[in-house]
Amino acid sequence: MNQVILGSTGIRVNKNGFGALPIQRIGKDDAAYLLKKAYHSGIKFFDTARFYTDSEEKIGYALKEVRNDIFIASKTMCANVDEFWDQLHTTLRLLQTEYLDIYQFHNPSFCPKPGDGTFLYEAMLEAKEKGLIRHIGITNHRIAVALEAAKSGLYETIQFPFSYLATEQEVELVKVCKVNNIGFIAMKALSGGLITNSKVAYAYLAQFDNVLPIWGVQRESELDEFISYINNPPVLNDELSEIIEHDRKELGGEFCRGCGYCLPCPVNIDIPTSARMSLMIRRAPTSVYINEQWIEKMERIDSCINCNHCKNHCPYGLDTPRLLRENLLDYKNFI
Repeated sequence: MNQVILGSTGIRVNKNGFGALPIQRIGKDDAAYLLKKAYHSGIKFFDTARFYTDSEEKIGYALKEVRNDIFIASKTMCANVDEFWDQLHTTLRLLQTEYLDIYQFHNPSFCPKPGDGTFLYEAMLEAKEKGLIRHIGITNHRIAVALEAAKSGLYETIQFPFSYLATEQEVELVKVCKVNNIGFIAMKALSGGLITNSKVAYAYLAQFDNVLPIWGVQRESELDEFISYINNPPVLNDELSEIIEHDRKELGGEFCRGCGYCLPCPVNIDIPTSARMSLMIRRAPTSVYINEQWIEKMERIDSCINCNHCKNHCPYGLDTPRLLRENLLDYKNFI
């Protein structure tokens, strides 16, 4: 069994965190079934957010009886101190718990610090002093903000997208976190669905002894894959390394990570999928994306009003309107 200690938090779990964003898409009882199966199979770390609609409520409903045997991390997108306290108390109520193991600032555009005028970090410290949270973390999609947080000495965990498609800068972030004894939580370890082999994804991340992947789970078949790795963890070998090299050549460079911060779109374009459709149609069964539903969705790109909301909100600095047009052209040629 591969285990990881999340830096100075001392939290020790196996390298399978449960990412609870996808369970907002399924019913309450179906979600509870997955959560309980994960727990009884050895998964003890559950990551959610106030922003994930009813995800917190479902975790509280399913796991309240084993609360002291698990670790729960949640997040706040608060813009001010009043929102901070309102969201924290709502989160605690929905999770049916008196404390959070980790409370994280959810993808802020800056690194909250004491004395910055927002009083957000001071609110985190007060919540910790009151015992409402045990550790302070931050999540981000901006490498500059994440690196600043890692070097600030203020955060016990950092959550950032990390997979075998990572850039050298992102690998450096992991190393900086290790040097500073900061727990690194890897989101999007499957790169938003572009990586289709979870065994390879797991084996790559297993090389980093300070990294805890959180896998987004919506289906039992997905959960079963990760459960199987608890006692039989995949090891990176020549065969798996070849797959990584192949995918890096095909997927490396400028591509949409599917984080969704470009939304909402005023003309209802499904930006996260449409902006990477060229990759998706070559990595999934044809029937998934070549159908009337997706033809109609892709045609919405022609309705783009060039408001640049998506471009201005992309944490990776992508020219999203251009990516959408390129993907639409390729999609039309493909079909």
